[in-house]
Amino acid sequence: MDDLLYRRIAKTLEDGILSGAYRDGDPVPSTNQFARLYAINPATAARGVNELVEAGILYKKRGLGMYVCDGAREKLLEARRKQFERESLGAFLQEARRLNIPRETLVQWIMDYHEEENDGNGAGA
Repeated sequence: MDDLLYRRIAKTLEDGILSGAYRDGDPVPSTNQFARLYAINPATAARGVNELVEAGILYKKRGLGMYVCDGAREKLLEARRKQFERESLGAFLQEARRLNIPRETLVQWIMDYHEEENDGNGAGA
């Protein structure tokens, strides 16, 4: 259970950085704040934060807390793109092959989807 909680904390921070809620140099909530929010042990919260420190997304200012590293958003975007390609895109293409959906049809669907998104009518990514 702790594994899921610490990952949730890391993902919450990542999502905040990607959305622009936390920008380069901004402070992020403390491990104690996360521990209170999720009613967990501060060590579990620290594990999620430390994962991002090790990845070069956050850094510690002694006595002040954790802050977003310069370039953190770009690092996260690249990591998430690779994860998307590895996990989601692979499964998507595998299913398309099973269903004998031609490449041209997939490309058209993607183009149509983005067109709807740009018109403000689609749910879009």
